[in-house]
Amino acid sequence: MQVESFPQDRVRFTILILLSGVMLTSSACFHRTPAPDVVATVNSKDILRSDLDRQYQIIRINQGDTAQDPSPEQADIARLAILRQMIDEEILQQRAAKLNVAASDEDVQAKLTEMKLPYTQEEFDKQLKQRNESLDDLKRELRHSLTESKLTNKEIDSKINITDSEITNFYAAHKAEFNLIEPRYNIARIVVTNAPSPQTTNLQNNKASGEADAKNKIQALHKKLENGEDFGAVAINFSEDKDTASNNGDMGFMPESQLQSSPEIYSAINKLKPGQFTDVFPIVDPASHKTVGYAIYKLITKEAAGQRTLSDVNVQQAIRTSLRNGHAQLLKSAYIETLRDDAKVHNYLADQILKEGAK
Repeated sequence: MQVESFPQDRVRFTILILLSGVMLTSSACFHRTPAPDVVATVNSKDILRSDLDRQYQIIRINQGDTAQDPSPEQADIARLAILRQMIDEEILQQRAAKLNVAASDEDVQAKLTEMKLPYTQEEFDKQLKQRNESLDDLKRELRHSLTESKLTNKEIDSKINITDSEITNFYAAHKAEFNLIEPRYNIARIVVTNAPSPQTTNLQNNKASGEADAKNKIQALHKKLENGEDFGAVAINFSEDKDTASNNGDMGFMPESQLQSSPEIYSAINKLKPGQFTDVFPIVDPASHKTVGYAIYKLITKEAAGQRTLSDVNVQQAIRTSLRNGHAQLLKSAYIETLRDDAKVHNYLADQILKEGAK
């Protein structure tokens, strides 16, 4: 009896089925639980618990929130929020690498050199030690920051175009806001506090450690200004005012009546020409009447009362800046969302918290 041969196409099909089973089994085998120190992955890139804990401690120190430990629930809420930010940052870093806009070693070194200029090497090393940070940590932070700036400039800022019609429409809708019922002053300031908190808000992470140090620091900064250093650069690098340091010390516009609540400062500022700065003034707590810090003020510009017209260059610039900032904020939020949609993200910390909460 002749045995019928097994058809060749059926042989191929059987082999494919067997191989598919092996591949599926192998895939399941390789999908393992992450290492204990991994709190999230972004496109297979690990985010480590040690890095999350470090960011958590830095934020607590910067917020002056180290006197009392938070509850476990509060700590987990904070860590989840920080981890979400770290995930977004990693997504942006990977996107920058894909577009070849990552900061170079030369970029990082140039920024580091700029940061070190006001210090001796010993003073700079002391700053790092106070922040519990190594030089490699600082370089990594600078690289990430510079890379994100390059990416934002390429993908968002360079694509924003504020038209004349947008400015005209904004002015028409907000014309009353440009009608000043009293003079107003655009003022910047540099602040140094004598609070013992290690909180820092400036680029150099520089903080006076007490009354004597605060006096010495503000006098040294005043000397820098007298020697011709740019007010905004000094503010960014050394001012301890969390609301203005990152913006060149700019406090925005202040109505004359508000400024008059501090007669000595008002008198001193009224003697200035735009671009000039005052002597050092104490900052007094109105409740305790104690000196809590020191400040130097700069007059950027003064505007008389009355209706500002659209032909005013300052009005146009203010509107353009406002529109550009609004567009940039919206576009960056949308940009991150689209990148997050395309990324493969797994938040193991969230898994852990849900699992433990369900017990």
